[in-house]
Amino acid sequence: MFAVPLRRARRPVFLAGSMAMATAGRSSPARPANRLIYEKSPYLQQHACNPVDWYPWGQEAFDKAKQENKPIFLSVGYSTCHWCHVMEEESFKNQEIGEIMSKNFVCIKVDREERPDVDKVYMTFVQATSGGGGWPMSVWLTPDLKPFVGGTYFPPEDSAHHVGFRTVLLRIAEQWRQNQEALLQSSQRILEALHSLSRVGTQEQQAAPPAQEVLTTCFQQLSGSYDEEYGGFSQCPKFPTPVNLNFLFTYWALHRTTPEGARALQMSLHTLKMMAHGGIHDHIGQGFHRYSTDRHWHVPHFEKMLYDQGQLAVVYSRAFQISGDEFFADVAADILLYASRDLGSQTGGFYSAEDADSYPTAASSKKREGAFCVWAAEEVRALLPDPVEGAAEGTTLGDVFMHHYGVKEDGNVSPRKDPHKELQGKNVLIVRSSPELTAARFGLQPGQLSAALQEGRHRLQAARAQRPRPHLDTKMLASWNGLMISGFAQAGAVLAKQEYVSRAAQAAGFVRRHLLEPGSGRLLRSCYRGEADVVEQSAAPIHGFLEDYVFIIQGLFDLYEASLDQSWLEWALQLQHIQDKLFWDPKGFAYFSSEAGDPSLLLRLKDDQDGAEPAANSVTVTNLLRAASYSGHMEWVEKAGQILAAFSERLQKIPLALPEMARATAMFHHTLKQVWMGWFALLLSGCRSGDTELQPSASVVIWTGGDLWEPPRRRHQRDASLCALHLYSQQGRALSLSLSCPCGCSHTPCSCCNPTLSPLWP
Repeated sequence: MFAVPLRRARRPVFLAGSMAMATAGRSSPARPANRLIYEKSPYLQQHACNPVDWYPWGQEAFDKAKQENKPIFLSVGYSTCHWCHVMEEESFKNQEIGEIMSKNFVCIKVDREERPDVDKVYMTFVQATSGGGGWPMSVWLTPDLKPFVGGTYFPPEDSAHHVGFRTVLLRIAEQWRQNQEALLQSSQRILEALHSLSRVGTQEQQAAPPAQEVLTTCFQQLSGSYDEEYGGFSQCPKFPTPVNLNFLFTYWALHRTTPEGARALQMSLHTLKMMAHGGIHDHIGQGFHRYSTDRHWHVPHFEKMLYDQGQLAVVYSRAFQISGDEFFADVAADILLYASRDLGSQTGGFYSAEDADSYPTAASSKKREGAFCVWAAEEVRALLPDPVEGAAEGTTLGDVFMHHYGVKEDGNVSPRKDPHKELQGKNVLIVRSSPELTAARFGLQPGQLSAALQEGRHRLQAARAQRPRPHLDTKMLASWNGLMISGFAQAGAVLAKQEYVSRAAQAAGFVRRHLLEPGSGRLLRSCYRGEADVVEQSAAPIHGFLEDYVFIIQGLFDLYEASLDQSWLEWALQLQHIQDKLFWDPKGFAYFSSEAGDPSLLLRLKDDQDGAEPAANSVTVTNLLRAASYSGHMEWVEKAGQILAAFSERLQKIPLALPEMARATAMFHHTLKQVWMGWFALLLSGCRSGDTELQPSASVVIWTGGDLWEPPRRRHQRDASLCALHLYSQQGRALSLSLSCPCGCSHTPCSCCNPTLSPLWP
């Protein structure tokens, strides 16, 4: 049994394994379609012509399993998952293996992005029994949906080191025939253990953990795992982990005068710079790939996910806000350009992801990972043959570009990072030299170098546009659109870009039109692009999960604070009330990830780890405090404290697992008098410059992370903007702001508050 890191299992795992990831080939000869042809999910439709009797998750499949007394084979993945595509090509398109599957099992396909509730239940089983997990996830269930065997990617045939999928299928089928009772008993014991392991809750009298203890421990754990040379918090693979970086920014805001605070800021800014220089950043097409397979941020897994773009846009905007370094503002703008251009729908929403794999040429019959993004040295030379004015004679634009971006004649990808030889002889662009050193090497002025590199990128982008594009998952999810709304809204406020705020509003309007159930006001999980870009909904729409509410509410708060359009605030507060009704646990406290009442779900879980996306309960602590500060409903403050209490043990022992929630403890415990404005400081237009003559911006109000806000002690009725704080700018520099107020408005900012301003950076 092998345990592998989340999202990258590349080895087979048997008897409760681990995880893996995406690639499809050009269509093979047409086969009769199975039931998945009627589904809206792009992932399910990819499997509609497999020689497997696939069912979608639903009662029809459950009834068949019970009537025929067959175990269920559950396969969970997503449409841009590399190793999901590999397993399809090797096994699910194999006629003989398909017949074994259909004869012995009821086979169910689930898109984990459509049904995160189903995915989390069975991933809990796989991780608990193997120590790892990933996609595709392969789980065998009893007819009553209890798991008894699990794994991830399996190769089709046996090898010296691994059991093949064909063998696994035959062994499980034989065990079911001969030892069914034992398997049923085992599945019941497993379910009981999962109930116990997944229980998160607290007693009513338990208090939220102390902020300083949680923050210190989390900082120490992050510091201990930090890569001093390349940034990030592991050796490999390396994920962007915006939650870690946001935590470090908050820790710095609270400890700015200490060595620990300085280190927190250094770790976060260095990591962001190394990521932006690395191959995980698409230097030609903008945006960020999913993760790096090495510690240098060089060779990525090439899929691009919407949730990464939204979170990273926020983090890079905050980095600019703190440091004043335009480099970070440029990266934030780069991310938003990609998201708007390549993931944006004409109807206003955002699509989910782009695949890692594509055809190298229009004539190719097989997709390759990274084919759309990588370059041979001769391609670069052919595209950039021009002599460079001011450089030594004979120096071409290609010479300068190849030096700066690490292009080598025989490729720059280590064979160890290319086990399938898909990148052999190719180059993943990575900044190998500072602009100053590159300019000095070729005798160029900084402006000349910048223009040369920009011209090179434009030419490569034009050439790349002629290549076959990767698959685009045109499913639109409420939660990920919420993250992207935050990305555009916060960047718009920080960078003083009204067009970003307008794009956030456009996306919020899309959600209100297409992902809101008429009448009830409940969110829907997903919708889909149909023909002629018409937005379609599935025959049985999937209701929103906790994460959908949490990320949309967060996005609406961010949008309100960037636009002062009160309708977004009112909708956010309405959704918070609905979230409380659907997901709150009145006994153990905190929110369940899914609604009650679905008999097909064996467990109602509460996520206890911030991963690629922050756990919903982590973000909702901040949402609740923001909601209370705007509305005066102080029961939301109480709920926030109960969530922290429910996760208290984890926060005190391993806060590294919940850095976003650890960050929220600071907001919960620190009053405005203790700490003012870790994040409210920000560059805005519409303000008079000068040390003493400052006035509030009339156009933009921003929360910028909500790090250090204490809810008001009573409802503030001053004006339509409720408790929103007008921000200040001084000579284009972000400012730290503290208030004293003679009018008796307690901690709530109002028009007569007297600001004291100091720069956040020299």
